[in-house]
Amino acid sequence: MTGRSEPPDGAPENPAGGEDEYRSLVFDESFVQAARMQEFSAQERMGEHARAVRTLPDTQVIRSGGGSRAAIALVVLIALAFAVAVYIGFRSPYPQPPARRAEPLRTTVVPLAPRGAVPGGSPERLYGAEPVSGFRTGADGINYPGVERTQNFSDSQITAALATVKDYLVESSLNPDVLTGSVRRPVEHLLDPDQRPQFEQALSDPADDGGHAATGWLVRFDPERVELADPQIRVDGTLRYEEEAPGVLGVVSDHTFTYALRPADGPHRDDASLFTVRRELHFRLDREDLRLHRLEVLTAHVQAGPQSCSADATGMLRPLLAGERADDRGPAATDPYATGRPTAALCGTLEAVSSPKAPTTSPGSPPRGPGADPSSRPRP
Repeated sequence: MTGRSEPPDGAPENPAGGEDEYRSLVFDESFVQAARMQEFSAQERMGEHARAVRTLPDTQVIRSGGGSRAAIALVVLIALAFAVAVYIGFRSPYPQPPARRAEPLRTTVVPLAPRGAVPGGSPERLYGAEPVSGFRTGADGINYPGVERTQNFSDSQITAALATVKDYLVESSLNPDVLTGSVRRPVEHLLDPDQRPQFEQALSDPADDGGHAATGWLVRFDPERVELADPQIRVDGTLRYEEEAPGVLGVVSDHTFTYALRPADGPHRDDASLFTVRRELHFRLDREDLRLHRLEVLTAHVQAGPQSCSADATGMLRPLLAGERADDRGPAATDPYATGRPTAALCGTLEAVSSPKAPTTSPGSPPRGPGADPSSRPRP
């Protein structure tokens, strides 16, 4: 049991480490040098087996074909989205009111004749008499009423409408350049474009036909005959508004403007006299007018004096100055059988401004008979 023993079958023919098995194979040196080693690639080693990864398309094809088609599709989608947004933006879900054109202005200009000679004096003394002493100066006499929204107009929109009306009154009644007839643009640019041709015709070719009296649009004097003795014009009156229709706001102004005038060549301040113009104007504004700061003048009823009843006040007002009297001629005669444009034949009587008692006339109606005074008005 001690020591090494042989296997039961005996010792092997070729023991381990023996070289008898390869003894017939002889590799000489020339064979070894001529041998060439070659290593196959992974694809070659795989042989005909299916590829595990899907082959991607050529990058050049993507750039030339597929990429251009994707870009075109993206541009088309963006264009469609933009068109839909524009369509939705312009298409309001609420019905839009039909386009409204401004109506022509209808005017009535009534001269007021004094009973006697026109009183004169310094502007201070004349303005200190009743009822002008209670008037305010310039634009301060044009005040807004209390503003409350209507069904379709907000407080801010009503305030904008009143501001546009006030600008029109200031430019057409208080602007010195407009009063002398040297400019008209400040008044014209506040008008609706539909009314501007009528305005231009009234100023270039005035007529007493109820539609083309320049003095229905604005206050104008002959600069060669009169001038302002005091630039501080006295003003008193009221503004009121109401929604006349859905989307249409009406504003009525009733103001009295009192001017201290004197002859254009007058050397003294004590030769001034007062001239009074009462203007009752009906304005109409829609939302487009509010946006563009413009208005439509629907009607204008004007009473102005002292003037003679025979004075033609359609182109400009013709004041009687201190010490002058009205002529004996009454209103221009009207022939109802005559053809052509009808002419107005209205005239009123102007009480002295310094009179302690002044009869009143109802707003909107022409003065009839004696005692008409545009400076007096019923107070609310």
